[in-house]
Amino acid sequence: MIKLTINGLDVSVEEGATLLEAAKFLGFPIPTLCHMEGLSPYGACRLCVVEIGEGPGAKLVSSCTYPATAGLKVRTASSRVIRARKMIIELLLGSCPQSKEIQDLASAHGVRQQRFRQEHEDCILCGKCVRMCKEQMMAGAIGFQGRGETRTIGTPFDVKSDVCRYCGGCIYVCPACQLRCTYTEPDKAICGGCANLTPPCLDKEHFDDMMCYMAPCVACEIPK
Repeated sequence: MIKLTINGLDVSVEEGATLLEAAKFLGFPIPTLCHMEGLSPYGACRLCVVEIGEGPGAKLVSSCTYPATAGLKVRTASSRVIRARKMIIELLLGSCPQSKEIQDLASAHGVRQQRFRQEHEDCILCGKCVRMCKEQMMAGAIGFQGRGETRTIGTPFDVKSDVCRYCGGCIYVCPACQLRCTYTEPDKAICGGCANLTPPCLDKEHFDDMMCYMAPCVACEIPK
């Protein structure tokens, strides 16, 4: 067993566990998008970032790929983490605003604006479909092509694949294909139809190092 500190609590986790696995096992929720049980960790979306270390040396890492190590100090919901997650959600909304999964993430994390250029693309390059095709369907019919802003997903040389069985596994796991929001303002990045109320505790100064991670929030569930 490995001993480390998560959100101020001394905990023990199995050797080889990632920070995401350790946090979720102990009941600390961390949002994910490119991560999926049964698929290899990829760390593409960075939505699962957590803060490790202390003081000026503290840094953000993707919890789905970072291993739990002895003596590590981890914060899953510090103000720095919350700001980073909101920024990532804004970027995702700029790419694929009609993804219900992304809209739900925006609602759950209090994202009410999107400040980046709207692209209305159909792919956020999370890699779920590529890993599903290779690791679960054992086909490897699709993969990444190109780099940087020209990076896409498709078959080799864009030729019809001989190994694709049309199983639909790639569509099943795709955040852009699963469910599409159907709001009537296509130029509006944030629907807000499923918006949750912002927890009142998040603005308090003493929550700077650790925001509320309860799901649902105990304070917010108390009848008014």
